[in-house]
Amino acid sequence: MRALIAFAGLAALTACNSEAEPPPAEQSPQAAFWGALSSHCGQAYSGALVSNDEADADMRGADMAMHVRGCTDSEIRVPFHIQGDDGEWNRSRTWVFTRTGPDGEGGLRLKHDHRHEDGTSDAVTMYGGDTAAPGSARAQEFPVDGESIALFEREGLDVSVTNVWRVEVDPADTANAQFAYQLRRTVAGGAPEPRDFRVEFDLTQPVEPPPPPWGSE
Repeated sequence: MRALIAFAGLAALTACNSEAEPPPAEQSPQAAFWGALSSHCGQAYSGALVSNDEADADMRGADMAMHVRGCTDSEIRVPFHIQGDDGEWNRSRTWVFTRTGPDGEGGLRLKHDHRHEDGTSDAVTMYGGDTAAPGSARAQEFPVDGESIALFEREGLDVSVTNVWRVEVDPADTANAQFAYQLRRTVAGGAPEPRDFRVEFDLTQPVEPPPPPWGSE
């Protein structure tokens, strides 16, 4: 009888704890993607152009580096450095990721911060877009937003008004981890001709962080 009473008491306690501590909610794809990118905070990696558009011929074979340099709960800044044929590095580009949904759920934004060497903003800067679909923990797509379309039209860059950017990232310590940044335009999506720019970075071999991007010294 004592054993039955003890068992009943244990069952009641277990049920009580179950009600008091519900299982954690499943993480959204955007939140998981954010976590994967955040896992590289402070690290820099080398990469290369892997697409074949003739428009990018001058970048083919160039040394490239990305640096997950600035991280907060709501923003991650990733400078993108390219070495020119003259050996000088172009440090004008920074990818800026922000969380747009409440409590970090429900959406991400990608913007491009372009600066001149003196730190002033380029005429074409802070363009990009928000995620239009959940995506996945590894990959998110950012269709061009209305603000960026207006900027492109004002600057005579009408070919860019159908841009879609895609970013892929694996968490730190993942086998064969990779980061990829891709710009695409398609005729089906309304572009006058297709465009494909893609760079990939090896996340398994950190490199020494580069100097700050222009305007961030």
